[in-house]
Amino acid sequence: MTKKKYLITSALTYINGLPHIGHLAGAMLNADIYARYLRAKGEDVLFVGGTDVHGTKIEVAAEQEGISIKDYIKKYHDAHTKIYEGFNLSFDAYGNTDSDANKELTYRIFEGLRKNDFILEKTTKRPFCPDDNQFLADSQVGGTCPYCGYEKAKGDQCENCTKLLEPEELKNPYSTVSGSHNIVFQDTKNLFIRLDKMQEQITSWVESKKGIWTDIAYTTAQKWLKEGLQPRGITRDLKNGFTVPLDGYDEKVFYCWFDAPIGYIGITKEWADKDPANRHWEDWWLNPDAVWHTEFIGKDNIPFHSIIFPGMLFGSKEPWTQVSFLKATSWLNFIGGKISKSEHRGVFLDEALEEFPADYWRYWIPANSPESDDSVFGFDSFQALVNKDLNDVLGNFINRVLKMTHNNFGDLVPPLGSITDKEKTLFATLDDLIQKYTVQMDAIEFRKSLALLREIWTTGNNYIAQTEPWKVVKENKEYAGTILNIALNLIPLFAQLTSPIMPDTAEKMLAIFGKKPPFVWPTGKAQDLLQALKSGDTFTPAEPLFRKITDEEKKLLKQKHHEGV
Repeated sequence: MTKKKYLITSALTYINGLPHIGHLAGAMLNADIYARYLRAKGEDVLFVGGTDVHGTKIEVAAEQEGISIKDYIKKYHDAHTKIYEGFNLSFDAYGNTDSDANKELTYRIFEGLRKNDFILEKTTKRPFCPDDNQFLADSQVGGTCPYCGYEKAKGDQCENCTKLLEPEELKNPYSTVSGSHNIVFQDTKNLFIRLDKMQEQITSWVESKKGIWTDIAYTTAQKWLKEGLQPRGITRDLKNGFTVPLDGYDEKVFYCWFDAPIGYIGITKEWADKDPANRHWEDWWLNPDAVWHTEFIGKDNIPFHSIIFPGMLFGSKEPWTQVSFLKATSWLNFIGGKISKSEHRGVFLDEALEEFPADYWRYWIPANSPESDDSVFGFDSFQALVNKDLNDVLGNFINRVLKMTHNNFGDLVPPLGSITDKEKTLFATLDDLIQKYTVQMDAIEFRKSLALLREIWTTGNNYIAQTEPWKVVKENKEYAGTILNIALNLIPLFAQLTSPIMPDTAEKMLAIFGKKPPFVWPTGKAQDLLQALKSGDTFTPAEPLFRKITDEEKKLLKQKHHEGV
């Protein structure tokens, strides 16, 4: 279905520390690639992202660092922002969940739910740790999952089976704050959203997404629905969050999962409020017939984005824009286990940018995207892909063509003469590959997309190998000039096709010919596309775009990041 507007949201990263490559793989990089692709096609795009800053983990972390919660939020939000800028994530609207705009919208949706009888008050027993002298957030209670037996489940969700939990369901519960097993459950009043009253509406809506959402998103949502929806607590006895605007709830806040997804709308509103004459958040979030909304999330967030957040919006009885395509992925792990700051295992994004340029990571991650199953990062694979695909295929093609042209025609594009069957074969091959590549980019199937992109790059090397311009120039300089004219024209074409994945590299490719973005997605026949550069156009011989990773360097990287440990 063609829509006039494309709203893209990426899972908000929690600011309890710095993000790692798994965060890029799970949501943000995929979302950025898709946003850049749609912009290149001339679509009206709004790419929204940010940080999730509420909850007890932030309270504890701020206390450990000896700073206020407000200062902690600013410190790590700024750190995340700087990292994402380093990876060229092209957010249009970027913020956090603690804004006045998000507070206003959280209250608005809550009041809608309450007015429409979707809010339930009840007394429940909440986990209290006398040794910590505090109520514990659900995520601060660890234990064994009663469903799959995973021994490191949390009181809000088991990350192994993705089942949402309540702390009292865990076996052998303990405080993750202190490790104490002295957990008691005390009576306290809280508010719940009546998802059970929305069972029929949500079920019908989810079933309409069959064949549209990714399989893992649809099947996870269906599993939840078949088990039957239950009321879900939306308030907690905590400090870091929006206070509940209801008598008797002065000492409670909204549970962070409640206001976090509303943060997409809040961040959009904050962005729009900076330029109210030209931006209107309602055009994106209260305009469902004109907006195609794609959400990028990891599999652990599926229940929140396929059931709970949609239920919140349905229950408020306003015409909110719901998710059209839920792009959920599995996890990117690290050889030796999951990425862990405490165990010094894995690659965190601040370190990644110190090791290699952003585009090296931007290529490897979608090429190995955990789109259906978990995938694993290791430096053997990283080295192989960088050295072979980037250096030997793309980089080598550009270096050879520029050098041969420079040596035989100077720094000028030679004239295009008569073409042969070899050129006609190249044009046909490119037409087929670009069409297939575009189809996969439309489908947001990035592993398949990058395999096709590499094949497109390979056509350049194959063409040079088949035509052998270094030999032809000695016998037929005119045809050698035709070969190199076409080969040079492949470089800006490759730049356009590469730009959503590796924007820095694509800019450098255009700069060889004195050209700059914006990037425009190529349409039409390859024979016509390969006439952008004209005879006599100048170019500047460039430094190699990539460098090979040595075996010694790889060995040191494995040791530094505890690969296999």
